[in-house]
Amino acid sequence: MQRYLQRILEKHVNGIAAFDSAGQAFEYVRKGRRPDVLFASSNLPDIGSLELLAALRYLGCRSNVALMAHVHEYADLVPLVRTYNSEVLLKPFGADEVLDLVIRLADRRDSNAETGGREVPADEGRSFVYASKRMREIQEQAALVARVNMPVLILGESGTGKEVLAHYIHRMSPRAKMPFVKVNCAAVPSELLESELFGYEQGAFTGASRAKPGKFQQCKNGTMFLDEIGEMPPPLQAKMLQVLQDGTFSALGSRGTERVDVRILAATNVDIEAAINQKLFREDLYYRLNGLSLHLPPLRERKEEIPLLMEHFLKKYAKELASADLAPSLSPSSMRACVNYEWPGNLRELENFVKRYLVLGDEHLRIGELIQDTTLAATEPITITREAINEALRTCGGHRKEAAQLLGVSYKVLLRRMRKLGLDTSTVSVPVKQRQSSTTMGWRRYERQQSSAR
Repeated sequence: MQRYLQRILEKHVNGIAAFDSAGQAFEYVRKGRRPDVLFASSNLPDIGSLELLAALRYLGCRSNVALMAHVHEYADLVPLVRTYNSEVLLKPFGADEVLDLVIRLADRRDSNAETGGREVPADEGRSFVYASKRMREIQEQAALVARVNMPVLILGESGTGKEVLAHYIHRMSPRAKMPFVKVNCAAVPSELLESELFGYEQGAFTGASRAKPGKFQQCKNGTMFLDEIGEMPPPLQAKMLQVLQDGTFSALGSRGTERVDVRILAATNVDIEAAINQKLFREDLYYRLNGLSLHLPPLRERKEEIPLLMEHFLKKYAKELASADLAPSLSPSSMRACVNYEWPGNLRELENFVKRYLVLGDEHLRIGELIQDTTLAATEPITITREAINEALRTCGGHRKEAAQLLGVSYKVLLRRMRKLGLDTSTVSVPVKQRQSSTTMGWRRYERQQSSAR
């Protein structure tokens, strides 16, 4: 294994040192050598993995460590990896996996001097940006779970970056070169969602003049991202459970079953436990999806990242919006206003704020809006009671925007009220099926829109 690894690295990396035991490696470190990346077998003859990582830290060596292990050892190594910020390289591995890991681990040394933050590419046009300890832990856990074919459930408020994290997991996984297919379970009418996911045969329903493959067929050997899965109708959840259990499903109108190899990533901003208690979400499906849960905190709980995120969006959109004449950063006073603001819309609101600044200019006007909103939030009295909010949410089936209209306040004001009263802002929505009477889009019209979009 040592010789195989050397042959891979010698073609691309300078300054390789190889040792037959941990003792030899420790002598190398005691002489003041600090390698960027250290590969080690999980079964060294003279020391265990825990003792190896602890000894390296004791010697002051902060090298990024990759433990080479078989898949059956993975579960035992996860606690060590989290504690010592290391990685697992699963056997058997190829040259591309080794080189990608070397680049990723070496890049960890690069950081923003001011914030200690990092930007790691998620896909074309997107980056996973973090600076806080909590988000760094999420990034490390995502990088770990990406290498293992297990479902991941991503939780968090709307706009916290769940889709970006899903793209990042896909990019770091062995399926990175295969398709990444996103389905928004809340955006597609419930009566069409099944055919959108699983496809249909000719004659399966009125208007089905030809067979159509579903997203699962299109995502063969790739990653399926099910956004807003908390909005999926319960009858369809049973079919999804079958796919997760044995990888098989039936298209609408088909008598047979198809087998598909697809990795599932799912995200939602609803309280899953509350949805399970209200019989809106299947408990068995939740446990199938929850191979690992990653909970993205709202932006107001990681304000140290706002300067880095602001800089990221300014650089990203300055050229796109033809605003090269504007400064690529904000003044210190403006940045303080941004940090003090609550950002109820999270990253999405921050991104739109940057776009408005680049398009309209006038930094002081944009910041004035934030200061005014922050002052209003701090001074306005709580005139809407807990009972009134709960009643409005029940009347509107849990939909917060509709509840805000019913109460005669803005959506932002309602969210602030709920936080001040200690109410859960990720209220569960009623299934889309219960509101089908408002859906007027037919099969043919939907198909035309999908074809036009493609």
